[in-house]
Amino acid sequence: MTDAPRVWILGDGRIGHAVPMIGVAERAGWPYEMRQVAPRKPFELLAPFGPIDPAEAPGRADSPLAPPYPDICMASGRRTIPYLRHLKCVSPCTFTVLFRMPRTARTGADLIVVPEHDGFTAPNAITVPVLPHRFSPDRLGAARAAPPSALEGLPKPRVAVLIGGDSRHHTFTPDDIARLTAGLNNLAESGAGLMVTLSRRTPEPLADAITALGKAETVYVWDGTGENPLTAILALSDALVVTADSTNMVGEAAATGAPIHLFHPSGGHPKITRAYEILGRAANIRPFPGPLDGTAYPPIDTTADVLAEIEARFAAHRARNSA
Repeated sequence: MTDAPRVWILGDGRIGHAVPMIGVAERAGWPYEMRQVAPRKPFELLAPFGPIDPAEAPGRADSPLAPPYPDICMASGRRTIPYLRHLKCVSPCTFTVLFRMPRTARTGADLIVVPEHDGFTAPNAITVPVLPHRFSPDRLGAARAAPPSALEGLPKPRVAVLIGGDSRHHTFTPDDIARLTAGLNNLAESGAGLMVTLSRRTPEPLADAITALGKAETVYVWDGTGENPLTAILALSDALVVTADSTNMVGEAAATGAPIHLFHPSGGHPKITRAYEILGRAANIRPFPGPLDGTAYPPIDTTADVLAEIEARFAAHRARNSA
């Protein structure tokens, strides 16, 4: 393609849904617009089967579907499906991509990108062991070559600690918090350097317990100010401790090729368990708390593969429409 396509990323405000699409756009070097749907009830409740909220129709002020329409629209989330379907009706030339398993056959998507653990197959679908992410080898390499001083001075082995939070299927109980923090404290006392980031979903008691660990000289906890150093944390990690509430987060950890030590808070879901079983075929996944263990493996990155599929199908789509 000589000119970059006009790209929309259509979301419902959940950053975990947006990140894989942002990763694809960044890897391609495509400028993109973030478009966010916010349907009112009952339209929110009717998604993905019902229509869009008329208040967000393309002709309305501040509509997420306001033209000019894009060449490519990537969407993720149940609430976005009626909007993707509507966009396909008003702009058939737009190539549409839906990330994650749809709950209806009427998605309006030309291509569906589905995690393998969802078990969904269709002629217009591709499956991946983990969803795309923003951590390309070049980006990690650049961070490794010029690390922040706060991280560079930590002792080795350096352990990335990615803390999530309460979710639809997981809850951090007081016992979970005590078990996780005790395991991290043991790592710090063993001489490892810990590089910790929290999530916006991290419950306050867990955040307080983790922040208290940051008083040790060998523990860095990002305080939420300035730019998130996650790229550098991943790039410098010799091993990782990751909470199991986010398959996206564990997939990002696998981009490093370093052993992953997975902490399971209370709860769970069979699909999430299956996701980690699938990832464990290629990545080295260990339980946590427990000793650092395991060998490196080739970094897992589906972003380039998904991008290549989108580019090939978009080119064929555009050729059909110009014939």
